[in-house]
Amino acid sequence: MTEVKRPAPHPEWVHMYRQGIPSPAIAAAAGVGKSTVRYHLHIAAKADPSIRDEHRAAAGAPVQPSGAGLRNMEALIALYKTEGRLPFKAKSPGERALAVWLQRRRQDADRGALSRIYREGLKAIPGWDQQPDRKTRDEARWHQRLAELMDYMAAGNDWLRHKKTDDEHERTLGIWLHIQRMKHRSRELDQDKETQLNTNHPGWRAGRVRGRKPRA
Repeated sequence: MTEVKRPAPHPEWVHMYRQGIPSPAIAAAAGVGKSTVRYHLHIAAKADPSIRDEHRAAAGAPVQPSGAGLRNMEALIALYKTEGRLPFKAKSPGERALAVWLQRRRQDADRGALSRIYREGLKAIPGWDQQPDRKTRDEARWHQRLAELMDYMAAGNDWLRHKKTDDEHERTLGIWLHIQRMKHRSRELDQDKETQLNTNHPGWRAGRVRGRKPRA
């Protein structure tokens, strides 16, 4: 049996809908029937349910929490309470999804379209609705790299290389660690950061012994 292929949703209509324009107005502007526009929006929403929330938010209506949204909020609060931080986009797929969700809630708050449930729940995280400044982002990235280094070494790997490696992850972490060593030699490394490196990674300043092959 041949599967009936649905047409792709009209991109301009989907964009207008995301901007908060109701489907009857889109139909009138396009000179087509309302049912045609609704059908295209239905297809688009099946592929990306968030367009409904974006439409309501853009129209000024509070976005009502979904089951997935409430779970994201609980996971975000739990992360903050256990680790004292907000999610990193590069940390893991799960944290990346939480970071994107949080950014959308910030946008809802800016539009005045944040639901009361989200507003009350997110009070558990002071300043959650503020965009982090550059210093805060740099600090978060430093601690993220430290955590990634811990995971990398815990897996039984040798010290990182920042050259002569085809592993992009190793190169990224290797460059970061190389920078920490240079800062330490020039006495520019923050004392707290040096302490964390000394505690978690004794021998980080020496690194890999020249000529020694990486451990399998």
